[in-house]
Amino acid sequence: MIKIAPSILSADFAAMGKAVEALKEQGADWVHFDVMDGNFVPNITFGPGMCKAIRPLTDLPIDVHLMVEHPSDWIEPFRSAGADILTIHVESAERHLHRALQAIRAAGMKAGVVLNPATPICTCVHLLSECDLVLLMSVNPGFGGQSFIPETLSKIRALKAEIAARNLPTLIEIDGGVNPDTAKLCIEAGADVLVAGSAVFKAPDPKAMIAALRG
Repeated sequence: MIKIAPSILSADFAAMGKAVEALKEQGADWVHFDVMDGNFVPNITFGPGMCKAIRPLTDLPIDVHLMVEHPSDWIEPFRSAGADILTIHVESAERHLHRALQAIRAAGMKAGVVLNPATPICTCVHLLSECDLVLLMSVNPGFGGQSFIPETLSKIRALKAEIAARNLPTLIEIDGGVNPDTAKLCIEAGADVLVAGSAVFKAPDPKAMIAALRG
């Protein structure tokens, strides 16, 4: 079943607790948590403190996407804050991705890598055995509300084939420009998890939107 992971980057920051508490009733499967350090991407969002604050408010998995230069520095802080999933960019300054992924799993979290839109899937195929998921960015990271990049669909299909060839359970997650129309295309291409920010939090009826995204 397709999982929907609303990105709280698009929630009302002044009412974050209420927004997170409502997600389960609205039909969400995960809470997507975007971390930006002002270096890897120009924007700055939130860190382990916010994760720790929302952890008691939901029993949904917290899916942390690290858009940071040095992701290994944040493994333990986010484990302590209650994160369930940690994904790190192959384009970051992390030189030892296998080691970082193993460290995330050893800390009790699910581990994954993230690829920017221009990054080919060949950069992650040799990491798949260490990945519970691969997050394909369908916009350039750093800001919400961008339009879906159509070339992502061919990347989904190619990555799905690589995962199947290795007989792995690795999930494919898509983040950026997801709406009911692009969600349908991603699901048809082989996506398993869809991140949606503006589509959910700006919708008049978030519950109906999440159902529409799931198809």
